[in-house]
Amino acid sequence: MSVRQLVSRIDAGTPAHRDRAVDGLRALALTAVPAGHWLLGGFDLGGGGALHNASPLSTFAVFSPVSWVLQMLGVFFLVGGYASVLSYHRRPSTTGAWLRGRMVRLGRPVLGVTAVWALMIPVLYAAGVPEATLRTGAKLVIQPLWFVGVYAVVTALTPYCVRLARRIGGWAAAPLIGSVAVVDFLRYGPYADAVPSWIGVLNILPGWLFAYQLGVSWGQGRLSRGCARLLLAGGTALFAVLLLVFHYPASMVGVPGEARTNSHPPSLLVLALASAQSGAAILLHGRIGKALLRRPALWAPVVVINLSAMTILCWHQTAMLAAAVPASFAGAVPGLTTSPDSVGWILARLAWMPLFAALLVLVSRYARRFEAPWETDSRSGKARRAAAGLLAAGFAVFALRLA
Repeated sequence: MSVRQLVSRIDAGTPAHRDRAVDGLRALALTAVPAGHWLLGGFDLGGGGALHNASPLSTFAVFSPVSWVLQMLGVFFLVGGYASVLSYHRRPSTTGAWLRGRMVRLGRPVLGVTAVWALMIPVLYAAGVPEATLRTGAKLVIQPLWFVGVYAVVTALTPYCVRLARRIGGWAAAPLIGSVAVVDFLRYGPYADAVPSWIGVLNILPGWLFAYQLGVSWGQGRLSRGCARLLLAGGTALFAVLLLVFHYPASMVGVPGEARTNSHPPSLLVLALASAQSGAAILLHGRIGKALLRRPALWAPVVVINLSAMTILCWHQTAMLAAAVPASFAGAVPGLTTSPDSVGWILARLAWMPLFAALLVLVSRYARRFEAPWETDSRSGKARRAAAGLLAAGFAVFALRLA
Protein backbone atom coordinates (compact mmCIF):
# COMPACT_ATOMS: atom_id res chain seq x y z
CA MET A 1 0.00 0.00 0.00
CA SER A 2 1.36 3.43 -0.95
CA VAL A 3 1.54 6.30 1.53
CA ARG A 4 -1.22 8.13 -0.33
CA GLN A 5 -3.49 5.10 -0.16
CA LEU A 6 -2.77 4.66 3.56
CA VAL A 7 -3.56 8.33 4.23
CA SER A 8 -6.83 8.04 2.33
CA ARG A 9 -7.72 4.84 4.15
CA ILE A 10 -7.15 6.44 7.55
CA ASP A 11 -9.27 9.43 6.63
CA ALA A 12 -12.08 7.29 5.23
CA GLY A 13 -12.05 5.06 8.32
CA THR A 14 -12.51 7.96 10.74
CA PRO A 15 -16.06 8.16 12.15
CA ALA A 16 -17.89 11.37 11.27
CA HIS A 17 -18.49 12.15 14.96
CA ARG A 18 -14.78 11.97 15.84
CA ASP A 19 -13.51 15.21 17.40
CA ARG A 20 -10.45 15.73 15.21
CA ALA A 21 -9.45 18.95 16.95
CA VAL A 22 -9.07 17.28 20.35
CA ASP A 23 -7.00 14.49 18.79
CA GLY A 24 -4.91 17.11 17.01
CA LEU A 25 -4.27 19.03 20.22
CA ARG A 26 -3.28 15.82 21.98
CA ALA A 27 -0.90 14.90 19.16
CA LEU A 28 0.66 18.37 19.29
CA ALA A 29 1.23 18.12 23.04
CA LEU A 30 2.64 14.61 22.66
CA THR A 31 5.06 15.68 19.93
CA ALA A 32 6.30 18.51 22.14
CA VAL A 33 7.47 16.04 24.81
CA PRO A 34 10.23 14.32 22.78
CA ALA A 35 11.05 17.57 20.95
CA GLY A 36 11.61 19.32 24.27
CA HIS A 37 13.68 16.53 25.80
CA TRP A 38 15.79 16.08 22.68
CA LEU A 39 16.43 19.80 22.22
CA LEU A 40 16.85 20.90 25.85
CA GLY A 41 18.68 17.84 27.12
CA GLY A 42 22.31 17.08 26.40
CA PHE A 43 25.29 15.17 27.72
CA ASP A 44 28.77 15.80 29.06
CA LEU A 45 31.42 13.18 28.29
CA GLY A 46 33.24 12.39 31.51
CA GLY A 47 36.12 10.18 32.47
CA GLY A 48 36.11 6.70 31.02
CA GLY A 49 33.68 7.79 28.31
CA ALA A 50 30.75 8.07 30.70
CA LEU A 51 27.77 10.25 29.79
CA HIS A 52 26.30 12.72 32.27
CA ASN A 53 23.19 14.85 31.87
CA ALA A 54 23.62 18.51 30.91
CA SER A 55 21.38 21.26 29.60
CA PRO A 56 21.98 24.03 27.03
CA LEU A 57 19.83 26.29 29.23
CA SER A 58 22.69 26.42 31.74
CA THR A 59 24.64 28.43 29.16
CA PHE A 60 21.90 29.89 26.99
CA ALA A 61 19.28 31.27 29.37
CA VAL A 62 18.12 33.40 26.44
CA PHE A 63 16.57 30.23 24.97
CA SER A 64 14.23 29.80 27.97
CA PRO A 65 11.24 31.01 25.88
CA VAL A 66 11.67 27.86 23.79
CA SER A 67 10.50 25.94 26.85
CA TRP A 68 7.31 28.03 26.94
CA VAL A 69 6.40 26.58 23.54
CA LEU A 70 7.55 23.03 24.21
CA GLN A 71 6.00 22.78 27.69
CA MET A 72 2.52 21.75 26.55
CA LEU A 73 1.48 19.54 29.44
CA GLY A 74 -1.30 22.03 30.17
CA VAL A 75 -2.82 21.23 26.78
CA PHE A 76 -2.31 17.52 27.34
CA PHE A 77 -4.15 17.59 30.67
CA LEU A 78 -6.86 19.80 29.16
CA VAL A 79 -7.67 17.37 26.33
CA GLY A 80 -7.17 14.48 28.75
CA GLY A 81 -9.92 15.85 30.97
CA TYR A 82 -12.14 16.51 27.94
CA ALA A 83 -11.69 12.98 26.58
CA SER A 84 -12.02 11.36 30.01
CA VAL A 85 -15.39 12.92 30.76
CA LEU A 86 -16.76 11.74 27.39
CA SER A 87 -15.42 8.24 28.05
CA TYR A 88 -16.79 8.35 31.60
CA HIS A 89 -20.29 9.12 30.37
CA ARG A 90 -20.07 6.24 27.84
CA ARG A 91 -18.81 3.69 30.40
CA PRO A 92 -20.61 0.38 29.85
CA SER A 93 -20.64 -0.69 33.50
CA THR A 94 -19.48 0.65 36.88
CA THR A 95 -17.18 3.55 37.63
CA GLY A 96 -14.74 1.12 39.23
CA ALA A 97 -14.51 -0.96 36.07
CA TRP A 98 -14.01 2.17 34.00
CA LEU A 99 -11.16 3.32 36.26
CA ARG A 100 -9.49 -0.09 36.24
CA GLY A 101 -9.53 -0.08 32.46
CA ARG A 102 -7.93 3.36 32.33
CA MET A 103 -5.25 2.40 34.87
CA VAL A 104 -4.35 -0.78 32.98
CA ARG A 105 -4.01 1.16 29.72
CA LEU A 106 -1.60 3.55 31.42
CA GLY A 107 0.33 0.87 33.28
CA ARG A 108 1.07 -1.64 30.50
CA PRO A 109 3.54 0.54 28.52
CA VAL A 110 5.29 1.70 31.71
CA LEU A 111 5.74 -1.88 32.84
CA GLY A 112 7.05 -2.75 29.38
CA VAL A 113 9.73 -0.08 29.11
CA THR A 114 11.01 -0.56 32.65
CA ALA A 115 11.12 -4.36 32.33
CA VAL A 116 13.02 -4.16 29.01
CA TRP A 117 15.51 -1.72 30.49
CA ALA A 118 16.02 -4.01 33.48
CA LEU A 119 17.06 -6.72 31.03
CA MET A 120 19.21 -4.35 28.94
CA ILE A 121 21.27 -2.89 31.79
CA PRO A 122 23.37 -6.02 32.58
CA VAL A 123 23.81 -6.72 28.87
CA LEU A 124 25.01 -3.17 28.16
CA TYR A 125 27.30 -3.26 31.20
CA ALA A 126 28.84 -6.51 30.00
CA ALA A 127 29.34 -4.88 26.58
CA GLY A 128 31.46 -2.16 28.17
CA VAL A 129 28.98 0.67 28.76
CA PRO A 130 30.09 2.48 31.96
CA GLU A 131 27.84 2.27 35.00
CA ALA A 132 27.61 6.07 35.10
CA THR A 133 26.20 6.07 31.56
CA LEU A 134 23.66 3.41 32.51
CA ARG A 135 22.53 5.43 35.51
CA THR A 136 22.24 8.53 33.31
CA GLY A 137 20.16 6.55 30.85
CA ALA A 138 17.97 5.07 33.59
CA LYS A 139 17.31 8.54 34.98
CA LEU A 140 16.29 9.81 31.54
CA VAL A 141 13.99 6.84 30.95
CA ILE A 142 12.24 7.19 34.29
CA GLN A 143 12.02 11.00 34.01
CA PRO A 144 8.87 11.14 31.84
CA LEU A 145 7.18 8.36 33.79
CA TRP A 146 6.32 10.64 36.73
CA PHE A 147 3.75 12.10 34.35
CA VAL A 148 1.99 8.76 34.04
CA GLY A 149 1.66 8.48 37.82
CA VAL A 150 0.25 11.99 38.14
CA TYR A 151 -2.09 11.43 35.19
CA ALA A 152 -3.34 8.22 36.79
CA VAL A 153 -4.17 10.08 40.00
CA VAL A 154 -6.07 12.89 38.27
CA THR A 155 -7.89 10.32 36.12
CA ALA A 156 -9.03 8.57 39.30
CA LEU A 157 -10.53 11.88 40.41
CA THR A 158 -12.66 12.18 37.24
CA PRO A 159 -16.01 11.40 38.96
CA TYR A 160 -15.42 14.22 41.48
CA CYS A 161 -14.26 16.59 38.74
CA VAL A 162 -17.48 15.85 36.84
CA ARG A 163 -19.61 16.70 39.87
CA LEU A 164 -17.79 19.97 40.42
CA ALA A 165 -18.07 20.91 36.74
CA ARG A 166 -21.82 20.29 36.84
CA ARG A 167 -22.22 22.58 39.82
CA ILE A 168 -19.90 25.50 39.09
CA GLY A 169 -18.53 24.97 35.57
CA GLY A 170 -15.12 26.40 34.79
CA TRP A 171 -14.86 27.99 38.22
CA ALA A 172 -14.19 24.51 39.62
CA ALA A 173 -10.53 25.05 38.69
CA ALA A 174 -10.23 28.33 40.62
CA PRO A 175 -9.49 26.78 44.07
CA LEU A 176 -6.67 24.79 42.49
CA ILE A 177 -4.82 27.84 41.21
CA GLY A 178 -5.48 29.52 44.56
CA SER A 179 -3.94 26.57 46.41
CA VAL A 180 -0.78 26.71 44.27
CA ALA A 181 -0.54 30.48 44.81
CA VAL A 182 -0.65 30.00 48.60
CA VAL A 183 2.06 27.33 48.56
CA ASP A 184 4.24 29.46 46.29
CA PHE A 185 3.85 32.39 48.67
CA LEU A 186 4.95 30.20 51.56
CA ARG A 187 8.00 28.76 49.82
CA TYR A 188 9.14 31.92 48.01
CA GLY A 189 7.69 34.73 50.13
CA PRO A 190 9.00 36.58 53.19
CA TYR A 191 8.53 33.55 55.44
CA ALA A 192 10.34 31.11 53.18
CA ASP A 193 13.14 30.45 55.68
CA ALA A 194 10.63 29.25 58.28
CA VAL A 195 8.80 26.92 55.88
CA PRO A 196 9.94 23.28 55.45
CA SER A 197 11.44 22.49 52.07
CA TRP A 198 8.94 19.69 51.38
CA ILE A 199 5.98 22.08 51.25
CA GLY A 200 6.32 22.39 47.47
CA VAL A 201 5.08 18.80 47.20
CA LEU A 202 1.62 20.14 48.05
CA ASN A 203 1.54 21.72 44.58
CA ILE A 204 1.84 18.46 42.64
CA LEU A 205 -1.82 17.43 42.67
CA PRO A 206 -3.55 20.83 42.31
CA GLY A 207 -0.87 22.00 39.89
CA TRP A 208 -1.58 19.27 37.33
CA LEU A 209 -5.26 18.82 38.18
CA PHE A 210 -5.93 22.46 37.19
CA ALA A 211 -5.90 21.96 33.41
CA TYR A 212 -7.55 18.53 33.73
CA GLN A 213 -10.46 20.10 35.61
CA LEU A 214 -10.74 22.73 32.89
CA GLY A 215 -10.92 19.92 30.34
CA VAL A 216 -13.67 18.15 32.31
CA SER A 217 -15.67 21.39 32.49
CA TRP A 218 -15.13 21.84 28.74
CA GLY A 219 -16.29 18.30 28.04
CA GLN A 220 -19.38 18.97 30.17
CA GLY A 221 -20.21 21.98 28.04
CA ARG A 222 -19.62 24.30 30.99
CA LEU A 223 -16.72 26.29 29.54
CA SER A 224 -17.85 28.98 27.10
CA ARG A 225 -15.78 30.94 24.61
CA GLY A 226 -16.03 33.88 26.99
CA CYS A 227 -14.40 31.76 29.70
CA ALA A 228 -11.74 30.71 27.18
CA ARG A 229 -10.95 34.36 26.44
CA LEU A 230 -10.66 35.01 30.18
CA LEU A 231 -8.29 32.04 30.56
CA LEU A 232 -6.13 33.26 27.69
CA ALA A 233 -5.96 36.89 28.80
CA GLY A 234 -5.71 36.15 32.51
CA GLY A 235 -3.11 33.43 32.10
CA THR A 236 -0.97 35.63 29.83
CA ALA A 237 -1.16 38.58 32.24
CA LEU A 238 -0.33 36.42 35.27
CA PHE A 239 2.56 34.83 33.41
CA ALA A 240 4.04 38.25 32.61
CA VAL A 241 3.60 39.51 36.20
CA LEU A 242 5.24 36.42 37.70
CA LEU A 243 8.23 36.75 35.37
CA LEU A 244 8.73 40.52 35.46
CA VAL A 245 7.59 41.46 38.97
CA PHE A 246 8.09 38.34 41.09
CA HIS A 247 11.13 37.08 39.15
CA TYR A 248 10.09 33.47 38.67
CA PRO A 249 12.66 31.40 36.71
CA ALA A 250 12.07 31.90 32.99
CA SER A 251 12.60 28.26 32.05
CA MET A 252 9.62 25.93 32.30
CA VAL A 253 11.97 22.97 32.79
CA GLY A 254 14.62 22.39 35.42
CA VAL A 255 18.06 23.87 34.81
CA PRO A 256 21.07 22.19 36.48
CA GLY A 257 22.53 24.40 39.20
CA GLU A 258 19.41 26.57 39.62
CA ALA A 259 17.92 26.70 43.11
CA ARG A 260 14.33 27.08 41.87
CA THR A 261 12.40 25.15 39.26
CA ASN A 262 8.96 25.68 37.82
CA SER A 263 8.11 22.12 36.94
CA HIS A 264 9.05 19.81 39.82
CA PRO A 265 6.78 20.56 41.62
CA PRO A 266 4.70 22.88 39.42
CA SER A 267 4.79 26.55 40.32
CA LEU A 268 2.15 29.19 39.71
CA LEU A 269 3.97 30.04 36.46
CA VAL A 270 3.11 26.57 35.11
CA LEU A 271 -0.58 27.15 35.84
CA ALA A 272 -0.46 30.60 34.23
CA LEU A 273 0.96 29.04 31.07
CA ALA A 274 -1.57 26.19 31.22
CA SER A 275 -4.38 28.73 31.55
CA ALA A 276 -3.23 30.69 28.50
CA GLN A 277 -2.68 27.51 26.49
CA SER A 278 -6.08 26.12 27.48
CA GLY A 279 -7.87 29.32 26.51
CA ALA A 280 -6.12 29.40 23.14
CA ALA A 281 -6.85 25.69 22.52
CA ILE A 282 -10.56 26.09 23.22
CA LEU A 283 -10.81 29.20 21.04
CA LEU A 284 -9.00 27.48 18.16
CA HIS A 285 -10.85 24.19 18.55
CA GLY A 286 -13.36 24.77 15.75
CA ARG A 287 -10.82 26.07 13.27
CA ILE A 288 -8.44 23.18 13.92
CA GLY A 289 -11.12 20.53 13.48
CA LYS A 290 -13.00 21.97 10.53
CA ALA A 291 -10.21 23.59 8.54
CA LEU A 292 -6.86 21.92 9.17
CA LEU A 293 -7.60 18.34 10.15
CA ARG A 294 -10.18 17.70 7.46
CA ARG A 295 -7.17 17.38 5.17
CA PRO A 296 -6.21 13.68 4.99
CA ALA A 297 -2.47 14.44 4.80
CA LEU A 298 -2.62 16.30 8.14
CA TRP A 299 -5.10 13.98 9.81
CA ALA A 300 -3.21 10.72 9.19
CA PRO A 301 -0.14 11.66 11.29
CA VAL A 302 -2.46 12.77 14.11
CA VAL A 303 -4.08 9.32 14.13
CA VAL A 304 -0.71 7.53 14.15
CA ILE A 305 0.63 9.69 16.99
CA ASN A 306 -2.49 9.17 19.10
CA LEU A 307 -2.42 5.42 18.55
CA SER A 308 1.19 5.40 19.80
CA ALA A 309 0.77 7.97 22.59
CA MET A 310 2.13 5.94 25.50
CA THR A 311 4.85 4.37 23.35
CA ILE A 312 6.12 7.83 22.38
CA LEU A 313 6.04 8.99 25.98
CA CYS A 314 7.81 5.92 27.37
CA TRP A 315 10.42 5.28 24.67
CA HIS A 316 11.53 8.65 23.23
CA GLN A 317 14.44 8.96 25.66
CA THR A 318 15.57 5.46 24.70
CA ALA A 319 15.67 6.59 21.06
CA MET A 320 18.02 9.45 21.93
CA LEU A 321 20.20 7.16 24.04
CA ALA A 322 20.35 4.67 21.16
CA ALA A 323 22.30 7.32 19.27
CA ALA A 324 24.30 8.87 22.13
CA VAL A 325 25.58 5.75 23.89
CA PRO A 326 27.30 4.20 20.82
CA ALA A 327 28.66 7.67 19.96
CA SER A 328 30.27 7.90 23.41
CA PHE A 329 32.69 5.14 22.39
CA ALA A 330 33.87 7.38 19.54
CA GLY A 331 34.62 10.27 21.88
CA ALA A 332 33.47 13.84 21.33
CA VAL A 333 30.66 13.84 18.76
CA PRO A 334 29.17 17.34 18.29
CA GLY A 335 25.55 17.54 19.38
CA LEU A 336 25.63 14.07 20.94
CA THR A 337 28.43 13.73 23.46
CA THR A 338 29.88 17.24 23.62
CA SER A 339 28.84 19.76 26.27
CA PRO A 340 25.79 21.84 25.26
CA ASP A 341 27.57 25.15 25.70
CA SER A 342 27.89 26.58 22.19
CA VAL A 343 25.80 27.63 19.23
CA GLY A 344 27.52 24.86 17.29
CA TRP A 345 26.08 22.31 19.71
CA ILE A 346 22.56 23.67 19.12
CA LEU A 347 22.94 23.45 15.34
CA ALA A 348 24.40 19.95 15.61
CA ARG A 349 21.60 18.81 17.93
CA LEU A 350 18.98 20.08 15.49
CA ALA A 351 20.69 18.05 12.79
CA TRP A 352 20.58 14.92 14.98
CA MET A 353 16.87 15.18 15.82
CA PRO A 354 15.64 13.49 12.60
CA LEU A 355 17.79 10.50 13.54
CA PHE A 356 16.24 10.43 17.01
CA ALA A 357 12.80 10.50 15.38
CA ALA A 358 13.72 7.68 13.00
CA LEU A 359 15.04 5.58 15.90
CA LEU A 360 11.82 6.24 17.83
CA VAL A 361 9.78 5.01 14.87
CA LEU A 362 11.95 1.88 14.70
CA VAL A 363 11.67 1.23 18.43
CA SER A 364 7.92 1.87 18.35
CA ARG A 365 7.38 -0.89 15.79
CA TYR A 366 8.27 -3.37 18.52
CA ALA A 367 7.38 -1.43 21.69
CA ARG A 368 3.76 -0.79 20.69
CA ARG A 369 2.97 -4.38 21.64
CA PHE A 370 3.11 -3.21 25.27
CA GLU A 371 -0.02 -1.13 24.62
CA ALA A 372 -1.97 -4.21 23.56
CA PRO A 373 -4.32 -5.91 26.08
CA TRP A 374 -2.84 -8.53 28.37
CA GLU A 375 -3.73 -12.20 28.37
CA THR A 376 -5.82 -12.39 31.51
CA ASP A 377 -6.74 -16.05 31.78
CA SER A 378 -3.70 -18.11 30.82
CA ARG A 379 -1.15 -19.19 33.39
CA SER A 380 1.73 -18.16 31.11
CA GLY A 381 0.25 -14.66 30.76
CA LYS A 382 0.08 -14.28 34.54
CA ALA A 383 3.65 -15.53 34.88
CA ARG A 384 4.90 -13.01 32.29
CA ARG A 385 3.14 -10.16 34.09
CA ALA A 386 4.66 -11.20 37.41
CA ALA A 387 8.15 -11.39 35.86
CA ALA A 388 7.70 -7.99 34.22
CA GLY A 389 6.62 -6.53 37.55
CA LEU A 390 9.74 -7.86 39.29
CA LEU A 391 11.98 -6.54 36.50
CA ALA A 392 10.28 -3.14 36.62
CA ALA A 393 10.81 -2.96 40.38
CA GLY A 394 14.49 -3.80 39.92
CA PHE A 395 14.86 -1.07 37.31
CA ALA A 396 13.20 1.45 39.63
CA VAL A 397 15.65 0.57 42.40
CA PHE A 398 18.57 1.11 40.01
CA ALA A 399 17.20 4.32 38.45
CA LEU A 400 16.38 5.90 41.80
CA ARG A 401 19.80 4.91 43.17
CA LEU A 402 18.29 2.84 45.93
CA ALA A 403 20.97 0.22 45.25
